[in-house]
Amino acid sequence: MALAPDARRNHLLAALPDAEWLRWQSLLEAIEMPLGQVLYESGSTLSHVYFPTTAIVSLLYVMENGASAEIAVVGNEGLVGISLFMGGESTPSRAVVQSAGQGFRLKSETIKDEFTRAPVLHLLLRYTQALITQMAQTAVCNRHHSLDQQLCRWLLLSLDRLQGNELVMTQELIANMRRPPRGRDRKRAEAAGGRVDPLRSRAHQGARPRGARGPHLRVLRGRQEGV
Repeated sequence: MALAPDARRNHLLAALPDAEWLRWQSLLEAIEMPLGQVLYESGSTLSHVYFPTTAIVSLLYVMENGASAEIAVVGNEGLVGISLFMGGESTPSRAVVQSAGQGFRLKSETIKDEFTRAPVLHLLLRYTQALITQMAQTAVCNRHHSLDQQLCRWLLLSLDRLQGNELVMTQELIANMRRPPRGRDRKRAEAAGGRVDPLRSRAHQGARPRGARGPHLRVLRGRQEGV
């Protein structure tokens, strides 16, 4: 199929060497990623890896009792489904579309074959390092930061992966991030310069002050610039 012009808006696809990119064009499948779509469940066998271009995906760790918590977000900087090329067929996490948009997917057999090629191997390993860094920072933030700081970090991580300044999400996804009363979430977001519409679960970003991107984002950017 002919790829849409925005395929290389995904940073990993844009970083592919020309030879790999030419080979991948006929293998990638353009897809819509609606809000709330489950890309895979905990323990299920993965059939594809996903490369968001305008969508954002939330990775949730699922416990035995069914409770879950967000461990990372993936947007146009990366891919969803690293376990496929890291040696596993399944994962304990659950992947849910947090912000609707578009993306591309690649079959599991294809990504496994491509991972044996040095340029793809190095690219995907560098991204995996950046994703692990984000997960570690999430754990530290959840342990040492206030709920206000955790909410602001989550909103900035999400808004940084969008083209505009409006984030549409479900209240369930907000609850999976942290679980203070929803009214407190709205007040904190508005105090930080944003606006939340609780009826339609939309967050609108106001003017972001200079330096609003904190050390979390600077570290992740440094990791990914090596890609």
